[in-house]
Amino acid sequence: MSALGTRTRLGYSLGSFVTGAFGTVPGLLLLPYLTDTMAVPAAAAGAIVLLPKAWDVLFNPVAGRISDSALARHGSRRRFLLLGGLVLAVCFAGLFAHPGLGSVGADAAYVVVVFFLCATAFAFFQVPFNALPAELTEGYHERTRLTSWRISVLALAILVSGAVAPAIANALGGVAGYRMMGLFVGALIAVGTVCVYVGIRGAPVGRLRQPTPTWRALLRTMREWRSFRWLLAVYFVQALGAATLLAGVGYVARYVLGDPGLQSLLFAGFVGPALLVMPVWDRLGRTGGKLAGFRVASAVFAVALAGLAFAQALPLAVVFVLVALAGVGYAGIQVFPLAILPDLITAEEERTGATRAGVTAGVWTAAETLGLALGPGLFGLVLSAGGYVSSSDSSATQPDSAVTAITLGFSALPAVLIALAIPLLRRSVLDTGRPADAAPAAR
Repeated sequence: MSALGTRTRLGYSLGSFVTGAFGTVPGLLLLPYLTDTMAVPAAAAGAIVLLPKAWDVLFNPVAGRISDSALARHGSRRRFLLLGGLVLAVCFAGLFAHPGLGSVGADAAYVVVVFFLCATAFAFFQVPFNALPAELTEGYHERTRLTSWRISVLALAILVSGAVAPAIANALGGVAGYRMMGLFVGALIAVGTVCVYVGIRGAPVGRLRQPTPTWRALLRTMREWRSFRWLLAVYFVQALGAATLLAGVGYVARYVLGDPGLQSLLFAGFVGPALLVMPVWDRLGRTGGKLAGFRVASAVFAVALAGLAFAQALPLAVVFVLVALAGVGYAGIQVFPLAILPDLITAEEERTGATRAGVTAGVWTAAETLGLALGPGLFGLVLSAGGYVSSSDSSATQPDSAVTAITLGFSALPAVLIALAIPLLRRSVLDTGRPADAAPAAR
C-alpha cells in the first residue's frame, strides 16, 4: 500500500488546478478589481478580500469533521470533492461578474456575498483534498513523491491561472475583461474537479477508523498535538508572506516597473521554476530530510525577496532573476510542509485510534485560507499608508510614497514573514526521521 501508481498520483495531483486557481486569482486580481474597477477605497477593498475567507477559520474544521464522518459511512471523500469543486466553479464566475447595482456600496456588498459562497464551496473541496495523502499511502518517501507531483501540477495550475487570467483581464479591459476572466477560471476549476474525481476512483483509502465522537475530545487533541501546532504556525506565517507578495504583482508591474503587461511575465517567472526544480526538492527531502529541505527553501525565498526591495533601482533582468529565485524557494515551502503533515496525521491516528485526517485538514486549510486572505488585506493597508489613490479606470497618478509602499509590500514585508517562520522549524518537534517506510512522528 506504500507505493502508488502513476494514475493515482496524477489523478490526485490534478485537483491542484482547483486549489491553484482559487488560491491564486483572487489574491492576484480581486484587490485591483475592487480598487481600479469599482473605485472601492484601498482599505475597504482589503477588508472585503479578508472577511469572507475569515469565515473559513470557523467553518473549515466543521467541513473536516463532516468529511471524516462521510469517510466512515461511505468509504470515500470523493463526493465532497465533486460537489465543492463544481459549486465553486459557478460561484467564481459570478464573483467577477460586476452586476452594476448602481452604487459602489451595493456592488461591493455583492462581491462580499459571492466570495462567502466561494469560500464555503472551496472548503468542501480543499479539506478532503488535503486529507487524502495520509490515506492514499503510508510510505514516508512516497508521500514526498506524491506531494512533489501535486506541487508540480499546482505550479502549472498557478502558472496558467495566474498568467492567463490577468492577460484576459488586461486584454479586454474594464468590466468585460474581468467577466471573461471569471468565466475562464471557473471553467478551469470545473475541469480540475472532474479530473480528480475520476482520477482517484478505486484508489486506496487507508485504514478506516471512526471519527472522534465529541468536539471536546478533538480540542483536547489539538491542544496536546504540539508537532501539528508548530507546523501549522509555520505554514500560516509563510502563506501570509506569499499572499502579500502575490497581491502586489500587478501594482509592481504598473507603478514600479512601468508596464502593466509585465504582470503575467512576473507571475510566470515566479511560478515557472517550480516545474524545473521540483525533482531537486524531492531528492533533497530524501537525502537530507524533509525538515532540512524546508529550512533551505525558506532561506532561499527570504533572501530573494529581500533583494527585490531594490526593484526600483535594479535592471529589469536582475528583477526577473530574483523573482525566479524566489520561485525556487516558494516551490520548496509548498512541498515540505505538505509532505510532513501526513506523517504527523498517521502517528496521531495510531495513537488515538480515531480518524484525524479530515478535521486536521480542516484546521490546516482554515489557517492557509486565512493567511491567503490576510495577505491582500495587509497589502491594502500598506497601500493606504503609502497614500495610494484609488480610481475607476486605473489612470490615477500615484505619489512617490505609494510607489515605495508598493515596492516594500511586495518584497521586504513578505521577506520578513518568510524569515520569521524559520526559527519555528524545530527539529525536536517536527523531525519525523527518515526510516525506510512509515516513520513515527515526534509529538
